[in-house]
Amino acid sequence: MLVFDNTYARLPDRFFERVQPTKVAEPRLVKLNRPLAELLGADVTLLESPEGAQILAGNVVPAGAEPIALAYAGHQFGHFVPQLGDGRAILLGEVVGKDGRRRDVQLKGAGRTRFSRGGDGRAALGPVLREYVVSEAMAALGIPTTRTLAAVTTGEGVRRDDVLPGAILTRVAASHVRVGTFQYFAGKGDQEALRILTAYVLARHYPDSSGTGNDALALLERVIDAHATLVARWLGVGFVHGVMNTDNTAISGETLDYGPCAFIDDYDPDKTFSSIDHGGRYAFANQPRIALWNVTRLAESLLGLVSEDEDLAARLVTERLERFESQFESAYLDVMRAKLGLVRADDGDRVLIADLLAELAAHHVDYSVFFRRLAAVAADPLADAAVSSLFESEPNAFRAWSESWRRRLSNEAATPDARVQAMRRANPAFVPRNHRVEQAIVAAVRGDFEPFETLVRVLGRPYDDQHDVAYLAEPPAPEERVTATFCGT
Repeated sequence: MLVFDNTYARLPDRFFERVQPTKVAEPRLVKLNRPLAELLGADVTLLESPEGAQILAGNVVPAGAEPIALAYAGHQFGHFVPQLGDGRAILLGEVVGKDGRRRDVQLKGAGRTRFSRGGDGRAALGPVLREYVVSEAMAALGIPTTRTLAAVTTGEGVRRDDVLPGAILTRVAASHVRVGTFQYFAGKGDQEALRILTAYVLARHYPDSSGTGNDALALLERVIDAHATLVARWLGVGFVHGVMNTDNTAISGETLDYGPCAFIDDYDPDKTFSSIDHGGRYAFANQPRIALWNVTRLAESLLGLVSEDEDLAARLVTERLERFESQFESAYLDVMRAKLGLVRADDGDRVLIADLLAELAAHHVDYSVFFRRLAAVAADPLADAAVSSLFESEPNAFRAWSESWRRRLSNEAATPDARVQAMRRANPAFVPRNHRVEQAIVAAVRGDFEPFETLVRVLGRPYDDQHDVAYLAEPPAPEERVTATFCGT
């Protein structure tokens, strides 16, 4: 099966609850991620068997696993909750893959824990399939993310607004330690636990930053950099996380939790999808500011470890936090330059990018389609009509901007063909279109998993032209637009 080596379960008991998954009636495998299973060293044949479905549903705990529910706190939409924890997720343990990397293997929807807060500890099929599709798409896009090993149905209903088919997702992550984990112990004034957690996380995720003499400060620096870069990459593909609470902010810098997430269609910096984000806190263009807010909460939790001198500690963490903006901007400019076919930096790039985004917003241009078409015409100015046609109300809006863009390209050394190929690698043809994900979920709930299978297959090669499924790259018709997404709890 899997060879477990569970370092987190060897931490003090107050870090988690030992708990067994709640058995389900009739587990059936929906989808096994065979490449990921092989990377983890799993027996693929076993996992695809009825016995494997029992394991992936939590009915059978594999040898070596030590099921636990992790304790953590968190700010949810800006409001601090001192105890959250894994209310419907159970960590089976850790596996060192064939690539030498350690990863958590967790069952999401595996039953109640002491952190369930009145919830049923279960997951519905729709959110499980959404996380499978989007997390694996993010991995294929090259963006740090948790992964999905498998999805199984349970043979039981889950009551939300209606009774829905139940399911369990097997999530794989670098770890499930969050900013909220540090907040949990900081809120209790447990400096010993914070010291243990800091040393553990630094050794597990950032070992090359150990030995500086100040573990807490070293960890903060790495997390700031990881999230500045992560959010820059989200913006590059048009991703809206939807629920950037501190309990969903992974210390590893991976994208964690695919609840009310979505990808924008037409470019709108103020776009939100979460049905409960009434104030736009987690809007598309607000995500860098929220990432800084979240890592600031980590900094507050670490203050006592940074220095016993409160003023010195505050000064040291403030200096690190003040670097976030420049780190994000540098990463974001790199992302956007690549999308525009630019290699070297130029002082005018910020204005060039800002002007383009303003035009895209003003004319409601589809974000993914625009950049993919831009890659196609980069080598030939005479082909610009293919892009300007996206600006239906005012095609000249693109022509005016493209003059500046092509002047900028003339200062680059790359050949036109090389530029086109580089831009194709930076601008996906396929992203998980919200309406297509919803269509796949609706079909699956009715028992038809073919649309889901097609999405998973196509999104595994997001940068390739796949002409037989070109319809999956098209924007939604007005009646197909998805305006709100839900967390599924």
